[in-house]
Formats: sequence, structure tokens, C-alpha cells
Amino acid sequence: MDLDYATVDQLLGAMQERSLSSRELLEHLLARIDRINPALNAVVALDADRARQAADRADAARSSGDSLGSLHGLPMTVKDVWETEGLVTTAGAPELRDYVPSADALTVARLKAAGAIVFGKTNVPLYAGDFQTYNEVYGVSNNPWDTTRTTGGSSGGAAAALAAGLTPLELGSDIGGSIRSPAHFNGVYGLKPSWGLVPSRGHIPGPPGTLIETDVNSGGPLARSLADLRRAFSVIAGPVPEEARAWRLELDPGPPIADVSKLRIATVFSEGADLLPVAKEVSDSLSGLAARLAGAGAAVEPVKLPVPLADGLRSWQDLVLPIIGITLPDDVFASFTELDGAPGDDPMTNSARALVSRYRTWALASDRRLRERAAWDEFFADWDAVLAPVMPTAAFPHDTERSLAERSLDVDGTAVSHLVVLAWCGAIGSALLPVVTLPAGPTPDGLPVGVQVVGPYLGDLRLLRVAELVDEAAGSGFTAPPV
Repeated sequence: MDLDYATVDQLLGAMQERSLSSRELLEHLLARIDRINPALNAVVALDADRARQAADRADAARSSGDSLGSLHGLPMTVKDVWETEGLVTTAGAPELRDYVPSADALTVARLKAAGAIVFGKTNVPLYAGDFQTYNEVYGVSNNPWDTTRTTGGSSGGAAAALAAGLTPLELGSDIGGSIRSPAHFNGVYGLKPSWGLVPSRGHIPGPPGTLIETDVNSGGPLARSLADLRRAFSVIAGPVPEEARAWRLELDPGPPIADVSKLRIATVFSEGADLLPVAKEVSDSLSGLAARLAGAGAAVEPVKLPVPLADGLRSWQDLVLPIIGITLPDDVFASFTELDGAPGDDPMTNSARALVSRYRTWALASDRRLRERAAWDEFFADWDAVLAPVMPTAAFPHDTERSLAERSLDVDGTAVSHLVVLAWCGAIGSALLPVVTLPAGPTPDGLPVGVQVVGPYLGDLRLLRVAELVDEAAGSGFTAPPV
């Protein structure tokens, strides 16, 4: 077994069979990080001594015949936005450079209760507010496929660490593609669950210690296989403790799907091209996946989105950007308020307005979202899943010297504002839908391309099964980068 790239299931199986110990696996990962991470800067904080003690306890428990849970003795890292007891948690913010929480985020506590050993943190952009991963505390994270290119964000360090074999499992979060775009750029798997299934208590932002469940934001796992996503999701999903007095999570997996020939798959690869074009090399990769899926017997058909892409993006802007606006410095916030009454309806102006919007704007957007969610729900009466792009290009060269508002992405010669390239992730995310991102196949230059496999709200278990069938038929899977 290749310890660098073994799946969680393989590693746990080896530990159960006593051919591998938790301590041996941890030491292997720490040594690999020592060798490979300097070029990537994906893992930014380690808790090696306490992790060694936890690994020894896990090995002793296994020797005694005791089980610590479904992740017994598994070393793993988590995104540096989740509070971790005794381990620095910065969210990429200089003011939190020395912040060491006294308690774990709820999801981190659940992972540990299942036997996982959190031995480090992975890099993020400032307050998880960018889809490139860099900050003043730890610097820039580099893509293991090409270190001159971005890892994506905000779970960029997480996806890069997985792709490079520095960790077998990661806990990320996603409010506008923060699991999906790094999975796409680095060639790994990610699950953005239906909103509300994975608590965000202990996630920064909001502020440290907040009890608020942030709208649209969802914690979720990243891994190198769908089976590992399923295992991690089963651990972290569930109500907050005070609500567990009255309800429990019991997701319906739906009727069994015997094989890929029973799937009804919609594709929307060419939708919204006037707003957000998709590069030909990405489009070709997605079309190739769809063709392989159809060749395996699935019913695959291009359709129109139930909610136009521009409308979905506008809802995301009005619902999510006010949340991001909370973290803006006072002078930056004031500069955006000057644009509040500016004429125009372009995405840039809409973004500026949304960052400083009033509750009235948010309430109207929330009502509009309910109608959009109803349209999506009706759409899924006819389809098992929809395949959509993640981002318009593969991983692009680092662009961290300009402000977000000044940046643009070259999409086959068309300059697209960075505030627009999130449209596919934002439009789907604002509808609170579950999404599995999986590898679709490389570009001609060998860079990874991912695809969003989108399912109905609260249909997470069925979506995972659909994604497994899509993944088997497409035959792409995880490929190790040349690190």
C-alpha cells in the first residue's frame, strides 16, 4: 500500500489488521510534510507532540480490543478556519496570529470523538474571503500540479495537502465554492453538504466563539475518494447539541440505484456563457466525462438551468456578500457605501452594493431564494443529478498583487472579473444544494478539471451514490501530481 496516497478506508483497514499503526502513519505524514510542504506551503501549523501522544493512545486502545470510533487512530488536518483546542487558529488574519482556542469547533470535536487525530492546520485566504489562498500570516500556497499556479480557495491548503499526500482527509468549508474550486484546481474530491446538515459553530468567520450558523456556509470533507467523503460526512453531520434534544438527522438515501444505466443526468455546461464563458479545455473535459457516462448507459441530456445563472449569482451576492462585508475594515466599508446609490446593474456594482447592503435587501433576496429553491426542487423530479462547471478555467497563475476588484481571469482571450468567475459555485450554493466535486479529466497540459455533481436539497446520501456511479463510469479518479 502506498501510504502517500492510500484512501482513508485502506489506511483504517491496515490499522485494523495491525499491519500499520497510527503512530507509524503519523510519523510518515510528518516526514513527508517536512520534505514536500516547503514548496507548497499547504500545511501551516503542526501539533506533532500531542498528535504522537494521541496516536500512541489509539494504538494501545486497539491492542486492548477497544474501538475509538469510525476514524480510530486516523491522523488528519483541518482547514485553518475551524477552531482547534490548543492549536493556533488564524483564519489567515494577522489579528488572530496568536489565537489558540480553548475548545474545538463542533465538527472538529466530532472528528476527534470518532477517533481522528488532528495533527495540523492548512492554509486559507484572509477570513476565507478569496478563491486564491494567501495571507499575511503564512504567505501563499502553491498548487502541487504547478507551483506557479493557485490552489484555489478558500480550502486551498486543504486540497493541495490532499493532492500532495500530506494528509489523508480534510475538513473544509464552502460559502461560495471554497470546497469546490480547490477540489477542481487540485484534482481531489469534495462534498459541500446541504446547508444546515453540518454545523458551523466554531468556524471563523464569524468572530471567534460565535454561536451563529452562517447562511449558505457549509462545512464538508475533502478526500481522495468518494468513500472517504461518505465516511467523514457520517461523522460530522448532525444537529447542534441543544437542538438534538428534539430532532436527529436521518437522511433518506432514496430507492437503490442498481447501476449507471438507471441514472438520469442533466448537463448545463453551456448555460450562462454570456455572463461567464467556460474555457474550451475545461468544456472539452466536461463533455468527455458526459460522453463516457452516456457510453456506459446513463441517460445524459443537456438542459436549461431551472434558475438562470445570472439570477442565481445575484441571489448569492445579495445573501453572502453582506456576510463577507462584516469583516471589511472600516475605511474599506465606507468606500463601498459611496457606491450604494451608484447607477448600473453590472456584477461589479452589484457586488459593491451587496457588501454594505441593508437588511431589507437581504430579506428580499431571501424571499427570491425560496422561489429559486422551489424551481430547483421541481427540476429534480425529472433528474437524479445535474453536472455543472466548477470554474471557467483550470488552475491559473497566482494573481495576488492586485485587489479582488481589480483582478480578471483570462478565459480564452476574454477578461472576466474575479467577482463573476464564482457564478457557478455561487448560484448553486445560494440555493443550499448539496454538491460533490469529482475529477473529470485533465486539460491537454495535464492540469486537473473537476465537475460539480449537484443534487436536491437534503438528498446528500443519494447524491453520494449517484456520484459514485458517475465516477465509476467516467473513469477519471484521483491522480497524484508530480511532487
